[in-house]
Amino acid sequence: MTADVELDGLTVRFGSFTAVADANLRIRGGEFFSFLGPSGCGKTTILRTISGFIDPTQGAVRIGGQDMRGIGANKRPTALIFQSLALFPMMSVADNIGYGLRVRGVGKSVRQKKVDELLHLVALGDQGAKKVDELSGGQRQRVAIARALAVEPQVLLLDEPLSALDLKLRQHMRNELRAIQKRVGITFIYITHDQGEALTMSDRIAVMNRGRIEQVGDGRDVYNAPRTAFVASFVGENNAIVGFVTDVAEGMAVIEGKLGRFRATNPLGLKKGALATLFVRPEALRFGAADNSLAAITREIAYEGNLTHVGLRTAEDTHLTVLLSAGEAAPEMDAPASVGFDAARAIILPPRQDD
Repeated sequence: MTADVELDGLTVRFGSFTAVADANLRIRGGEFFSFLGPSGCGKTTILRTISGFIDPTQGAVRIGGQDMRGIGANKRPTALIFQSLALFPMMSVADNIGYGLRVRGVGKSVRQKKVDELLHLVALGDQGAKKVDELSGGQRQRVAIARALAVEPQVLLLDEPLSALDLKLRQHMRNELRAIQKRVGITFIYITHDQGEALTMSDRIAVMNRGRIEQVGDGRDVYNAPRTAFVASFVGENNAIVGFVTDVAEGMAVIEGKLGRFRATNPLGLKKGALATLFVRPEALRFGAADNSLAAITREIAYEGNLTHVGLRTAEDTHLTVLLSAGEAAPEMDAPASVGFDAARAIILPPRQDD
């Protein structure tokens, strides 16, 4: 079974501090949904409110259409995987997985059958007799997932479960988690500050900042069509050029500032005279391009195998980054360079509200 999760005007305050402000959202049943944002933005507070460990100050959480007010964490159709995993080191893998079933009074034979099914599901079929401490970090992650799934939740809540793993293992576990979610088909709600995790695993993402949901969409939406300057800055790398809007026409706008005059898309319909920021991704900047061009000096070259990051500095002391793919030649260090971009690949947005 799976269930929708709805946040209806959800607000959570701790004294005078507002951790979550008026969150309205519907997470569809069977969806892999991620909350993405920096530390302290309120994403974990939302997760703990859904799970029942925190009560809303205002608003409501509904799971499967039922208001969760007054329903304790142990009575909700959810299971929560903590960042620390909270496995029992003295128990075997099989006993860890079956712990929740044993607490619920499930008989030994039924419990063993379920544990065997889950060991197979998470590719640990021959590891049941081992102690948790004998497993690798990735295997422990899978034990935690299996233990959570054993109680057949409608919603699985995951609080940055991969943050303690090294880069390669994190990348591997992204694929594992997504594959497990597709097999079991239940709602996954995932908390992360890692953009790569959110973009690669999620059906949809809510980007949060200072307790507010700034944008909800799939990975391509939030990366290619950010709706706020914060989302443009936080999701992926971006070059920012500040200026005032001097012309608007047919979904495009022109801004002018200390770096010059540039044309880009204007999705929010900013008017003439508005203070704005133009965002252009490093991969959209090209050396020698004639459109929207500006002059700079090459100050950094970072070779990463399949990619090269080139750092530029303008005469106005603005830093820009150009991303080159394999085979594209980088300029010489400390040499003058001209870069430009296609107006259709840049976006003009209002400035950040928290600047």
